[in-house]
Amino acid sequence: MRPQSLLLVALGASSLHIPIQDLESHLLPKHSSNLHLSPLPDRNLRPRQSCENTPTSRNCWGDFSIDTNYYDVTPNTGRTVEYWLSVQQGPCAPDGVQRTCMTFNGTIPGPTLFADWGDTIVIHVTNNMETNGTAIHWHGLRQSSSVLYDGVPGVTQCPIAPGTSLTYRFRVTQYGSTWYHSHFSLQYSEGLFGGMIFNGPATADYDEDLGVLFLQDWSHTESFTLWNTAKLGAPPSLETGLVNGTNTWDCTTQDPGNPSCTSGGSKKEIIFTPGTKYRVRLVNVAIDGKFQFSIDGHSLTVIANDLVPIVPFTTDSLEITIGQRYDVIVEANATPGDYWLRAGWIQTCSMNNNPANMTAIIRYDASSTSNPTSTSTVTPSTNCLDEPAANLVPHLSLDVTNPTSNITREDLSFVFDSYFKWTINTSSLLLDWAHPTLENILDGTSIFPTEYNVVQVQPTTGTSNGSIPEWAVLVIQDVSNIGLAHPIHLHGHDFWILSQTPAAQFDPATSPGSFDLTNPPRRDVATLPGNGYLAIAFLLDNPGAWLTHCHIAWHASQGLSLEFVESQEDIVVSAGDEAVFRSTCDAWRSWELSNPFEQDDSGI
Repeated sequence: MRPQSLLLVALGASSLHIPIQDLESHLLPKHSSNLHLSPLPDRNLRPRQSCENTPTSRNCWGDFSIDTNYYDVTPNTGRTVEYWLSVQQGPCAPDGVQRTCMTFNGTIPGPTLFADWGDTIVIHVTNNMETNGTAIHWHGLRQSSSVLYDGVPGVTQCPIAPGTSLTYRFRVTQYGSTWYHSHFSLQYSEGLFGGMIFNGPATADYDEDLGVLFLQDWSHTESFTLWNTAKLGAPPSLETGLVNGTNTWDCTTQDPGNPSCTSGGSKKEIIFTPGTKYRVRLVNVAIDGKFQFSIDGHSLTVIANDLVPIVPFTTDSLEITIGQRYDVIVEANATPGDYWLRAGWIQTCSMNNNPANMTAIIRYDASSTSNPTSTSTVTPSTNCLDEPAANLVPHLSLDVTNPTSNITREDLSFVFDSYFKWTINTSSLLLDWAHPTLENILDGTSIFPTEYNVVQVQPTTGTSNGSIPEWAVLVIQDVSNIGLAHPIHLHGHDFWILSQTPAAQFDPATSPGSFDLTNPPRRDVATLPGNGYLAIAFLLDNPGAWLTHCHIAWHASQGLSLEFVESQEDIVVSAGDEAVFRSTCDAWRSWELSNPFEQDDSGI
């Protein structure tokens, strides 16, 4: 079922409040080449819902609710939602400084994709760039029975060649907030990302949904140029940042004499109506950095991390690292006026040249044009780890049982040969885009190239469909002695965070005794503490090839990644999906023959 409340429809940098029943008629006349929704059935012909999702009953979702175990149960909506995305490259000036960007449909961020919990979503991606392949990852989605559409070049697909298209198709088995982005080298840092909103129940009530709000660092130099510096080891400090793809830059004082600087940028503005409760979906899409988000004069009620509903907690600021998402509710209960929304860049985690300028504006009067004079009461953080685990209590309580029977320990270090590379057990990830891991699997190969960093995991029952759930535990131990924190993202699964221990060595004999096994925080991105270890558990219930990597873009390019090949004998794809997979690889290999593409990073 679909809630009757208003949804925010975000297309690139613009947003509109539109009743869900009017969504198709509103969008298609203007965006028919970009979006199509299947016809919406007449509400009057529907059976009476047992519990309607409204501003005062957000926990409801028809015959389901916030208490439904979404790992086992998915509504059958019978609906397919279809989108078209064009990957393109061209001039942009998100803060008033001209440069070249990569975008979906010409905007940063790209269009927000909406679906209901239980829908099937079909996304047609056309690569309209001339000299780059691409592949699109749907961040945080488990992709059960659709591993071919996880969107990782060299793992689950070959890149989409210039001038060709690939249709991604999968079931929406989760609900909440996430994002999609290119997983081809550094492309997402050039603007190739957008939001995804999967409608479902929530753990607290709110009136209006303001959609996805992206926080990012930004440079006036393309990332592929900065890579020449980053690959030497020390990451470059970027000039500034953006809030939902926009900001300002003072050409007179910050960039005098630069002909590319037009001072044509603008601050993101959000209009509040007194007494209204707003849902905001925060996403950190930085290249390298952590934010401490806040709004002057307002508190935040946090209701979800990543795609996991949590027991609500209230705070004046929220720390969010790369790839993580938090859903927050903000009540417009301050004295009417203008207030700064602060992204809150944390300089101790990564340097930026203008962190204080990463702001947007909350207005109670839409006609106001004044800059806010509000001040922050938030104590700036110097912490590079995640929000305290005590705050991140999943609403759906699920414990970890018998996690010590299948522990994989991987040591993180580095090597410097042709450039600085991170290593997992002495091996730095290096993928061959033309021969992805799944091609080896479909061809019946059980031996993988060493530099693919494949870890094979299998339930002891021999099948992923055993009656008793089995767990895999990954322990990443930082032995680099560099002391950096690394946001680790696992594809294909939510994971349970058993331990995040700074400056400590994992002891297989004693450390598991301190694992948090009782409804620990659950998500898909968690921070590995510098010189310490991260221990995560996930259920062996989703056969596939699943990338696990640091989400700092420089580090991913420097090979900080491994792959889980899970239950290889149980990986099944349809004949039609396999034909699409092989056709995509044929097209890439054909294009590459006449357009040699120099790969100078890990490939992800």
